[in-house]
Amino acid sequence: MARKRTCCLLAALVMALAAPLAASAADTLMMATTTSTDNTGLLDVLAPRFQEDTGIELKWTAVGTGKALEMGKNCDVDVLLVHAPPAEKQYVADGYGKDRTEVMYNDFVIIGPPGDPAGVEGMPVVDAMKKLAAEDATFASRGDNSGTNKKEISLWKEAGMAVPDKESWYVQTGQGMIATINVAVEKGAYTMTDRGTFIKFADNHGGNPPLVVLVEGDPVLFNQYSTLAVNPGNCPNAQYDLATKFTRWITSDEIQAFIGDFELLGKKLFTPNAE
Repeated sequence: MARKRTCCLLAALVMALAAPLAASAADTLMMATTTSTDNTGLLDVLAPRFQEDTGIELKWTAVGTGKALEMGKNCDVDVLLVHAPPAEKQYVADGYGKDRTEVMYNDFVIIGPPGDPAGVEGMPVVDAMKKLAAEDATFASRGDNSGTNKKEISLWKEAGMAVPDKESWYVQTGQGMIATINVAVEKGAYTMTDRGTFIKFADNHGGNPPLVVLVEGDPVLFNQYSTLAVNPGNCPNAQYDLATKFTRWITSDEIQAFIGDFELLGKKLFTPNAE
């Protein structure tokens, strides 16, 4: 009887010691992110690496940055990976996010038919926006309050114009970036995309895409991606500790190098720039 009791106590002790390990292994971090980090395949390679390194499973929803910020505000996720700096900084100031940390960047480009019927190739981006409007060139906009859409709206304003959302040549898709590019292909239209998603689109077409980069290189087209932890002061159940671990991990020297080596068609999709 004594031996049986001892065995039971030992078994209970083993289970008690194993329980924290099991709970740790089951940790899940919920993230809202922009479509570009998903469409490019970056998260598909980062997520298993994150789980291998930390034991934390990363699950994400890919939406426009505006929607991602709302998901954090509504306490639906624990961390954000987005690309609309002015909106992000306001988000932190309003108490919804914490610890905004720069992770990587690429740039925005305007793409269109190889024949460039509007004649915008090589122009500064503000001049190109004016020319697209003057030529009534069909332009596919995401129209979804995403980081890309926010940037596009700012460019119309920099060109001294209202957003041409009442014009027949301006098509709002309300969809993600790859879907919007496909609409532009169907309509022989122009659109704006981040370079990483365009490289993925080109790769999907065997390196010979039906739309090409026509406007690029302007400093205003710089596209910064950052993480933000959801503020537990606003969302008491937000897993702030896991969000902090993710930010530390993705900004580590090893993972920054990994991001820098992530390529398609021999081209970088993102450039790491964590400090």
